[in-house]
Amino acid sequence: MDFRYVDIFFQIIVFLFAISVHESAHAWMANRCGDPTAKMLGRITLNPLKHIDPFGTVILPAIGLFSGIGMLGWAKPTPVTIENFRDKVKGDILTTAAGPISNFILVLIALAVLSVLYLATPLHHGEVINILQGEGISDSALLPVAWFFFRALYINVLLGIFNLIPVPPLDGSHILRHALPEPILRVYDNVGMVGLVLLFIFGGSLIAALVRPPMFFFHRFLLGVSQ
Repeated sequence: MDFRYVDIFFQIIVFLFAISVHESAHAWMANRCGDPTAKMLGRITLNPLKHIDPFGTVILPAIGLFSGIGMLGWAKPTPVTIENFRDKVKGDILTTAAGPISNFILVLIALAVLSVLYLATPLHHGEVINILQGEGISDSALLPVAWFFFRALYINVLLGIFNLIPVPPLDGSHILRHALPEPILRVYDNVGMVGLVLLFIFGGSLIAALVRPPMFFFHRFLLGVSQ
């Protein structure tokens, strides 16, 4: 089987799981802060069917996947009733931050699994990188496992950082808006999807620049572990 198709399959599985965890984290934290809206709608679940948005979960990731940008996109927004929060500002910030934090937790889990694989087996980090770059195929039976978790590492770094960009309606904008004065806030909120579309069209280099440093660090870390 062509490894490119295996890679596409892995990326789709990782992406769906990552956005499901992300949205479940929003819903769980909202409920903890006093708003049961998402919980009552069944959004605290890892079932991706509950979180799929036709454009953000299907069309955009497909464009990103086949254009080489990566599996960027979003799930159906988690419904939140801010008035239900015991502390509106704190509740909104915690609920918003829970999504990207959940992706970074998945990054740490993927990093831990890869570290164990490299320490406990003959598999080397370089073999995984070579496969991802189309430079050869290893005979190790564990390569697909390592490959899967390497993709999990990358996609969750990408999603976590992408969602923290302060462009409405991304998570980062929900946090920043609490620090803005009212006149600026109205303009900021009205930017909405226009800013997000512009980010997708012109922000590829920005997103790459933001993702490159942590991925470089993880590469160096895993390289050290596998040697």
